[in-house]
Formats: sequence, C-alpha cells, structure tokens
Amino acid sequence: MTGMVILILALLLDITLGEPPNFYHPIAWLGKLISFQLKFSPKTGNARQFAYGAWMVLLTASLIVVPIYCALPFLQNWNTVIYTIISAYLLKNTFSLRGLWLAVQKVKECLQRNDITNARMEVTALVSRDTQDLSRQQLISASIESCAENLCDSFVAPLLYYAVFGLPGAIVYRIINTFDSMIGFHGRWEYTGKFAARLDDIVNYIPARISSFLIVLASLYTGRARYGWQAMFREHAKTESPNAGWTMGAMSGTLGIELEKAGVYKLGAGTAELSTASISRSQVIMLLSAAVWSLVIIASEVIASAAR
Repeated sequence: MTGMVILILALLLDITLGEPPNFYHPIAWLGKLISFQLKFSPKTGNARQFAYGAWMVLLTASLIVVPIYCALPFLQNWNTVIYTIISAYLLKNTFSLRGLWLAVQKVKECLQRNDITNARMEVTALVSRDTQDLSRQQLISASIESCAENLCDSFVAPLLYYAVFGLPGAIVYRIINTFDSMIGFHGRWEYTGKFAARLDDIVNYIPARISSFLIVLASLYTGRARYGWQAMFREHAKTESPNAGWTMGAMSGTLGIELEKAGVYKLGAGTAELSTASISRSQVIMLLSAAVWSLVIIASEVIASAAR
C-alpha cells in the first residue's frame, strides 16, 4: 500500500501547500539546467539543432531518473517513512493542480477589475502565445483553453505514468513536458525543441483523450455532457497539436462557447458569451475532472497492491 500512501500524501501536499519556492522546486532547477544547455545549441543547421535537442532530452532524463531509480529501493529498505515522504515530495512536483487553478484565478481576478494590462501579464504563465495585444475576450478564451489543455499536462498525465511506471515514470513525463513547454514551439528554438515537442505529443496521446472524457463526465453537473461529447469529436482535429484539440473541444462544448486563438484555430459552435463566469465554470469542471481521476488512480493503486 506504500504506492497509494505516496499518492495521497502528494495530493495533500499539492492541495494544502501548492508549489514550493523556486529555490526548493526540482522543476525550477530543471528549467535552469535546460537554459544552460541551450547556450551550447548549434546556431545553424536544422539537423544539427534537432540532434542536439534530442541529446538534451535523453541525457537529462537519464542523468536525473537513473540515480533516482537506483536509490529508491535502498531508501525504502533503510527507512520506509523517509522513503514515503521523499517520494511524495518528488511526485507532487510532477503535477500542479492548485498551481494551475491559481494561475487561472489571477487572470480572472484581473479581468473582474477590468485590469487588462495585468491580465495580459498573468496569462503568460498559462500560454506561450504573444499576449500583449490580446483582447478581453481572447484573454478569457486563453484561460479556459488552459484549464482544459493543462488538466492533461499538469495532472492527468503525471498520475497516469505514476500508476503505470511508478515514480520514475512520472518524473520522466515531467522532464519531457518541461522541455516541450520551454522549447517545443515555433520560434528561436524550433528545431532544437522539435524532438521534445514530438515526444511530448506521443506521451500525451492517451492522457489527452482520457482528460477529454473526464471533462465530459465532469460536465454532467451542467447538463451539457452531450454537447461536450459531440464537440470533442468534431473539433479535435482543428489544432496543430494532435492532443490539445480533444480537451479544448470538450470544454468548448460543455460550456457552449467558442474558443479562439487568433489566426490559428476556432473551436466550438457555441453562442454563449465569453465572460469571467465562463472561466469559473471551466475551473469547476477542471477540479471535478481531477477529483474523479484522483479516485481512479487511488483505486488502481489499491487493486495493484492487492494483486501483489
């Protein structure tokens, strides 16, 4: 039952304490390591940049995960309590539900005060697009899109990989996803980050589809689950990402709204007005989805323990 205890403790840490300061945050350390590695990326040559980016991801994952994988059994044999606490802390840092909710909440509160300038600043924590010219409606859309898409990245996927592969699996996922979030998009690091972006697409393939079903299930309380189900299948192919359209399409249908990234995609055929209330409803759906998924993963840990 140790795996279940680690999971529950990690969930409690996230709910009660949220994100630790960057000085103690393993993902902040990883970000600094990635930034350091980028200094040595080839300046020219798409193939060389791609190869360097692949090397970055594979080497970094190996250097971090192999020692942890080897050390955990020794730590468990030495002291189960310390092993459980350290494992829970490491697992907690692979997901961030409270952090996601708070990031969306900050944007919403700025919009409620009609503080568009600060809302544009706050939304940079959620999206990689240029935010300086986003309108109020576009800021609302970006926040709701993040509730949907980041439900997968920030919560569903890490817990799935923990359930299947244990703590090392969750850590590997977070390393890949962090690389993707930092360099896996068009721009300066496009070819250096292409390996991370494609690998992220692969590891999120199943979690994204699970997340979209969770959104539909959670939307039963609104009475619009049928519309979320229909939009999920109708809209998912409209995004460049093979995964993001599933969760965002489901969210657009359940809320009866249209989500738009200007010049890139429009998702949903809903006519409801985009408002801060729409953000609040997306937050509720996100939390309900996470609650259902938590129960599923806890149950899987209990079943796995009983089977052993």
